[in-house]
Amino acid sequence: MATDLILFLALLFVATAIGGATAFVIFWPLTLVHVRDRHPALKAKLGEGAFLKPSALWWLLSGGYRATPDTSLSGLATPARIALSVIILGLVLAGLLWLWSLAP
Repeated sequence: MATDLILFLALLFVATAIGGATAFVIFWPLTLVHVRDRHPALKAKLGEGAFLKPSALWWLLSGGYRATPDTSLSGLATPARIALSVIILGLVLAGLLWLWSLAP
């Protein structure tokens, strides 16, 4: 019975990660378009194909956008950062609960 509850909670964390992915797919491309249009030096730093590039994702996750004094950029990047954090946290917690359900 307890294993069923643990797996149910793990599934809820996966659902939370899916919600985060939905928000990420909305805000991250908007952030990248804003960077492309208004910050050419930052675009060069992030490189081409930055959508799933690890260095660009780390830049977002670490809050590197805050070094640029542009409130529009912060307004787009902050929800993308929160969404990426929710994806990572949701999947990590779901994985931990799944591993816990395997324990005897």
